[in-house]
Amino acid sequence: MSITVVIADDQRMLRAGLRMVIETEPDLTVVGEASDGTEAVSVVRRLRPDVVLMDIAMPRQDGLSATRTLLAAPHPPRIIVLTTFDTDENLYRALQAGASGFLLKVSSPEHLITAIRVVAGGEALLDPAVTTRVISAFAGRPGPAPAPELDKLTPREVDVLRLLARGMSNAEISAELGVGEATVKTHVARVLMKLGLRDRVRAVVYAYESGLVRAGQG
Repeated sequence: MSITVVIADDQRMLRAGLRMVIETEPDLTVVGEASDGTEAVSVVRRLRPDVVLMDIAMPRQDGLSATRTLLAAPHPPRIIVLTTFDTDENLYRALQAGASGFLLKVSSPEHLITAIRVVAGGEALLDPAVTTRVISAFAGRPGPAPAPELDKLTPREVDVLRLLARGMSNAEISAELGVGEATVKTHVARVLMKLGLRDRVRAVVYAYESGLVRAGQG
């Protein structure tokens, strides 16, 4: 089945370029476009796409506000924030808004296509440099008290969460802990379920916000 996509960006030529890249793939279809956040909310509610590519800096309503509006509704789409601005502030705000992916506009077409497929499948994806920026965003912040929800996790699940926060893939966690990838996948799923987190992106943010991991830790 085709994955449906809406592109929200105030630059018409960029929307055209993204459409061209996306529609070279047989399993991806662009069903609509929007030039600002308010229009994006309207178009997405009408067309109900699987994935939204959402620019941050747009007139009338910015992309982060539009993201929060869309994700507060029942059966929301998966949203990838696509921006030229790679500052920690924008990254953190995008993750807090509930985005499932964060890509810079300079990312390769191949990476964009992969991101759309990954988030459409229910996973989360960040630009390769983004996990480092998540860590940097927490540098120097006062350390919070450990969240009580962490008591729900087994020691091995805590280990997995720490490694997730370091930006490790399932394969890397598998090698680090000496267990199979299927076992790691099960642990990740249990961590997300027990903590009430939607995906790996939220798990990374949670690990730092809860004080489980501090910036600068290896």
